[in-house]
Amino acid sequence: MCLILAAIDAHPDYALIVAANRDEFYDRPTAPAAFWTDHPSILAGRDLEAGGTWLGIDRRGRLAAVTNYRQGEREAAAPRSRGLLVSEYLGGDQDARGHVARVKHEADRYNGFNLLVGDAHELVYFSNREDSARSLGPGIYGLSNHLLDTDWPKVTASKTALGALVRGDGASLVPGLFALLADPRQAADEHLPKTGIGLEWERLLSAAFIATKDYGTRSSTVVLVGRDRKVVFVERSFGRGGVAAGEVSEELDV
Repeated sequence: MCLILAAIDAHPDYALIVAANRDEFYDRPTAPAAFWTDHPSILAGRDLEAGGTWLGIDRRGRLAAVTNYRQGEREAAAPRSRGLLVSEYLGGDQDARGHVARVKHEADRYNGFNLLVGDAHELVYFSNREDSARSLGPGIYGLSNHLLDTDWPKVTASKTALGALVRGDGASLVPGLFALLADPRQAADEHLPKTGIGLEWERLLSAAFIATKDYGTRSSTVVLVGRDRKVVFVERSFGRGGVAAGEVSEELDV
């Protein structure tokens, strides 16, 4: 996943709003969001290659999401998949701070990552490229493949758009979030980050929604956690070239 947006205590009806895109090679086998048969409390998509997930929520209202950290040269495969950082939190009993403390202790077992874990009461951020955990207060946050709130063009633009949405009509929130996530516009060259992957890839990856022959946005997910403890979870999946491939919608009480 290459874009995560979060609005914490910023909407009159929703204590937590999360909107996210997962970008990945189309050849990587993936299951769409569902309640897992081996962990029935987890609602998430699934990486069928390594067994973890990029974003999910459980029946207690605990949410987790992860992005890779982009640093140019390709890292050798680490012992553990980053998707396990999400699934092990959702499938376990540790609170967010306890989980992050454990992850921090073994952070070198993973390639570069950014992790968000918690619930509507407390969301905690940790990256093994920064090495300090942060509890996030009320506000609008954006995360791509660098540290939290790094001012990459799509992070800055998406945070601005999310800020406008949370001040608008509640009925337009879900469609507005999906429209934000579907934005294919690329940043101008002078605003691109320089992460060592070459200009062509910097351009492609600067869009919120990516669609190429081999790599792109595989899913867009919106999660709304109401102040009444009701959760709305909607995921849209995409195939090669950004072609729509299905939608999953769930509502639950937490």
